[in-house]
Amino acid sequence: MRKFSTVIFFLIGFFNAAAQEDPLAVSLELQPHQDKWVDSIYQSLSLDEKIGQLFMPMVFSKRDSLEFKQTQELIEKYHIGGLVFSLGGPVKQSHWLNAFQAAAKVPLMVAMDAEWGAAMRLDSIMPFPWAMTLGAIQDSSVVRKIGRRMAEQEKRMGIHYSFGPVLDINTNPKNPIIGNRSFGENPNRVSTHAFAWMQGHHDVGILTSGKHFPGHGDTDQDSHKTLPTVNFTQQRLDSIELLPYRKLIENGLSSVMVAHLNAPNIAKNKLPTSLSKEVIQSLLKKQMKFKGLVVTDALNMKGASEFGGGKNIDLQAFLAGNDILLISENIPEGIAAIKKAYLRDKIDEERLSHSVKKILKAKFKVGLNAYKAVETNTLMADLNTPKDTLLYADALANAITLLKNDSDLLPLKKGTKVLHIAMGDDSSGAFQKHLNSYQDIKSIASENNTEILEAASAYDTLIVSFHRSNANPWKASGWNKKQVALLRKLALSKTLILDLFVKPYALKQLEGVKGIDAIMMSYQNSP
Repeated sequence: MRKFSTVIFFLIGFFNAAAQEDPLAVSLELQPHQDKWVDSIYQSLSLDEKIGQLFMPMVFSKRDSLEFKQTQELIEKYHIGGLVFSLGGPVKQSHWLNAFQAAAKVPLMVAMDAEWGAAMRLDSIMPFPWAMTLGAIQDSSVVRKIGRRMAEQEKRMGIHYSFGPVLDINTNPKNPIIGNRSFGENPNRVSTHAFAWMQGHHDVGILTSGKHFPGHGDTDQDSHKTLPTVNFTQQRLDSIELLPYRKLIENGLSSVMVAHLNAPNIAKNKLPTSLSKEVIQSLLKKQMKFKGLVVTDALNMKGASEFGGGKNIDLQAFLAGNDILLISENIPEGIAAIKKAYLRDKIDEERLSHSVKKILKAKFKVGLNAYKAVETNTLMADLNTPKDTLLYADALANAITLLKNDSDLLPLKKGTKVLHIAMGDDSSGAFQKHLNSYQDIKSIASENNTEILEAASAYDTLIVSFHRSNANPWKASGWNKKQVALLRKLALSKTLILDLFVKPYALKQLEGVKGIDAIMMSYQNSP
């Protein structure tokens, strides 16, 4: 019996290792069916249809019928393999998707860039907290629950593939495009929380994509607008940027999105990392042994489109080792360029089939071999449930961080006479209401420093709260000079409690302010 148990244990370990090597594989009993379906579909495709499978354009369901017709033409005439849905509404998007799927010879793999849930792109859905807020939570199981609910919403709308988690280590506070999208500046924390986010999606059967490889956290430029430079050495990459990738790849990460970065120490020929064989084939595939889908960041971003050396970007991205070409500027031209290279033997059949079969394999894994249309009658009720509000509240409650608490000032002693001063450009109403559930507390919100100082003169203890809107994670969250000057005066003469409903980098401007007694980090202006 012991020998039998040992054999079973060995086999389980072997199968788990095999699954880690190929994150697109299904269970062992279904693998023959997956292989048969992939081979059958591949053999049925013409050369143009095979090349078309590589492309995923972006669709905005909020736009008019012209957008719909143009997308339908890409499906019917150019045989694209998938779609990336962006701005719009859930019901209209689902009607469009059903029509697009009906027009496709091979079912479309549908993706969404939904880092804090489908609400990142769609109206009428509640957003979940940003990654940096989730990064403050000690218990990563809460993050997994959030990831799972995001995935449930996506699956309900016919989405198969989420472009996340963000694995960037946000070591540069001046980063204009990552910031709140990162789980933080600690590689181990990012690894743990991104893994939980990924697990939640995988629990529901949604594919994931770690991004932005090899690391967009330590930049002060936006690759949507230019080509940021990162002077990473291999040693630096191994110790910081690649840490979360290794953890998630070992545990079944579905795909990796390659960034548009200038990384002269690892990418030759001055090409963006998204077009670099050294980055994709040598580093990601050979050194890190990644077997999943490799997807470019959007190819219409300036970091790629203006730094490709004048050659066709889609062809260069494919030759570099990418499987999926995301948001090409011109799909017909890209298909023509890849076809021409194939007919001239610059791309062989093995290279083409490698990527197309991986895409087909992913389609089988998400159930597209038995495609069903999205049912829209109960869609909005299914997307918005009391569970979502409870999950959000649980996440925020676990994220709130007490950064400083001199003399155990908090919790405040009952009956302490307190003035609440609200600052920032968003509502402080929810916070005021909650303060008054404990005792009557006077609140003041004014742009006039003299008025605030006069009101504060009758109090020894002040609570200053700073509020910025959740509408945009990239919006500047810092203080103006007038606000900092007021805080400096108040902190010198009063017991001062500061509660920030913004991203943590707002604290950097207060490094020279002395006398703040307690600091609470609340991350977002959420009730």
